[in-house]
Amino acid sequence: MAEAPTLFRIFIPVSDLRAAVEFYQQLFDSPGREIRGGRHYFDCGPVIAAVVENSGMPIADHIYFSVADLEAVYKRAFDLDCLEDSYVHGASAGEIVTRPWGERSFYVRDPWGNGLCFVDETTLFTGR
Repeated sequence: MAEAPTLFRIFIPVSDLRAAVEFYQQLFDSPGREIRGGRHYFDCGPVIAAVVENSGMPIADHIYFSVADLEAVYKRAFDLDCLEDSYVHGASAGEIVTRPWGERSFYVRDPWGNGLCFVDETTLFTGR
């Protein structure tokens, strides 16, 4: 059986690269690195989160990140005023909650409409 492809980069579309870089630098607590052509890369484990300036639509669903210190990321998201105000399985998406599948997580929405979810790395559900 052939080995599955390896995911190495995802795009996060934004309409204002400068503002987006500042937002993601604070949210990720990382400077990332500027790439020519309207991109800024953030290393997220083996996958690069590429903030890309374009006039396209936001990503259709959430991008999920595992983190060692969920509370620290939550505080940064709170300070950025980007916590989701919807519900996931009857619980607030923008609060740290243990979801029915066992993950402790919370959801955010960046100023360009892209959804992100941060999950406590000790509670990841991978289907195994």
